[in-house]
Amino acid sequence: QVHLLESGGGLVQAGGSLRLSCVASGRTFRPYFVGWFRQAPGKEREFVAQITWQNGLAFYDDSVKGRFTISRDNAKNTVFLQMSSLKPEDTAVYYCAARDGAIGKFDYWGQGTQVTVSS
Repeated sequence: QVHLLESGGGLVQAGGSLRLSCVASGRTFRPYFVGWFRQAPGKEREFVAQITWQNGLAFYDDSVKGRFTISRDNAKNTVFLQMSSLKPEDTAVYYCAARDGAIGKFDYWGQGTQVTVSS
């Protein structure tokens, strides 16, 4: 079983930055994708970004492209989400997730970390 633990959330003013981290533990961690999702109050969970574990190929939702950067440290089983130029609409609980296959659903999820952006 894989366990994911997010950290780094908090309260920040609009235009500010935060860096989220997600550390994986448990069995040998060799996912195909690791991603970040978010869920705002009253809304469905939505995709933010994902990265291939082996070669670091990143994909972003259009709403965060150019502002957020996903990266990973394979040696430390850690994925990061650097968020800059934050907007109030970025306020949400951010979840880390991992997927063993190239397609299909994400298999493992963290418990989430709250990000609040004040205007």
